[in-house]
Amino acid sequence: MNECPELSLTIAQIVQRLKGSHLHSQIEREAKECLHQPEIKLGSLKEDVRNFLRASGWERRLQNAVYRELHVQRPPCHPAAPPEHLKEPLAYMRKAQASWEKRVLKSLNSMSTELGVPLARMRPAVEQKELTNKWNEMGTDEPDLSRFRPVYAPKDFLEVVISLRNPNHDSSEDVNVKSHWGLIQVPLNVRDIPKLRQAFSELNLNTGQLGIDDSAHIHPDLFENEYVQTGKKVVEEQDSAAAQQYSRQGCPTGLRADLWALVLNSTNQPQDVMYYEQLKAGVIHHDLLVDNLIYKDVKLTASNDDYYFVFEDFLYQVLLCFSRDTAVLEHFKYNSATPPKSYIEGKVGVEECAVVYPPNGVIPFHGFSMYVAPLCYLYNEPSKLYSVFREMYIRYFFRLHSISSSPSGIVSLCLQFERLLQTHLPQLFYHLRQIDAQPLRIAFKWMVRAFSGYLSTDQLLLLWDRILGYDSLEIVAVLAAAVFAFRAENLMEVTSLASAEAVLADLSTLKVMPLIQIFLFATAI
Repeated sequence: MNECPELSLTIAQIVQRLKGSHLHSQIEREAKECLHQPEIKLGSLKEDVRNFLRASGWERRLQNAVYRELHVQRPPCHPAAPPEHLKEPLAYMRKAQASWEKRVLKSLNSMSTELGVPLARMRPAVEQKELTNKWNEMGTDEPDLSRFRPVYAPKDFLEVVISLRNPNHDSSEDVNVKSHWGLIQVPLNVRDIPKLRQAFSELNLNTGQLGIDDSAHIHPDLFENEYVQTGKKVVEEQDSAAAQQYSRQGCPTGLRADLWALVLNSTNQPQDVMYYEQLKAGVIHHDLLVDNLIYKDVKLTASNDDYYFVFEDFLYQVLLCFSRDTAVLEHFKYNSATPPKSYIEGKVGVEECAVVYPPNGVIPFHGFSMYVAPLCYLYNEPSKLYSVFREMYIRYFFRLHSISSSPSGIVSLCLQFERLLQTHLPQLFYHLRQIDAQPLRIAFKWMVRAFSGYLSTDQLLLLWDRILGYDSLEIVAVLAAAVFAFRAENLMEVTSLASAEAVLADLSTLKVMPLIQIFLFATAI
């Protein structure tokens, strides 16, 4: 079989990554043990072992692991591409991201200095015991957080995204006047409605959708019952690829937790539970400055949210463990960001004494806890909730707060949102621009959180079904544009940014799927 070099490279990389995994050692052990079975013959050893692994479900687990690797760390566009191109191919994007990281780390370090709070300290034995005892009720604790402030908020990040420019691009060459209307002035290739229709073809008006066809006035026999039966079969088969395809039309409430875990290949094996316990021990032994940022963020966001305040304890547990998880550092191979480093006390500037801080390389910002909150509706076992969140983060959420040219990155989503509005609602876009109410200034906060905290939970989960199903965040930009289209009549009447924000202040009554369907498939092109 003549394989192209790219395919050979991809196979070699996946084999290399899986070699050190727990799954590899499990399969190896099973293969050795099956040699004692009478049906394994020496003459057909290879085929017999393969058949045994297939029959006992190990082949399917291996397929799911390979499928995950293909989706998490995509192969480089060219075999000879240097490592930084895997992180981000455009030099000006890498430079802007590095400059932003410096600002964030400086803000964190100055907070540590100003408040006299060390970045990390060992907890005294009494404090360790106290934290162990109240681990499941951390929400009852009321530490004084008045001195701490979020390192940054989405609006600070928006200013950085707006200021991006490609030094090699002469914008005067742009024939389209509309390209100068928006705030995003970088030339990236984003999909228009005809291309989006192709990409999201299963969302068309003739295909059954959860979020539309399961409403009370439609008889369940017409779509829902049969669709749920299919979903049960998908879960039974334990096939990640099938689960992902199925999620494109939405996941039934009773199956969603299993389907998402299957798409993400988040198995929650005994070793995963043990790993979570080790992270918990790390939280109990050491106190980090970022812990206060996590507490503060949960108090400012989820604790004040009608849907999520009940999950306060879960959020602390998951986010505190996440900050200690060095396995998250793996995703920096394909993330344009670089994990921040700090120096051991008294060794500032000595490169050998530089350590990644926080240990997972992710500094939480205002609203970060809202990435976890909706998942609390699906998983009530902390280790399972944790492993699903971590997988969601390293596949999708990191792209919403780092500068990159990825089609699912926040820069592309902002540009796509502006282009969709400019093309299909030019009068609205022009009107809002004239009154200094640029649409992106309103929609950015929705997109940076993937709408978490803005939609009602049932609608948010239907949106996230499609993010997983299509392995893309583009649907977030489509929904943001669809919301403006839905409220266009009211928005044409407003005369200021404040009144435009008031029109779009409450999205909790919106139905996600009808909005997306109408915007994508019923808009005149």
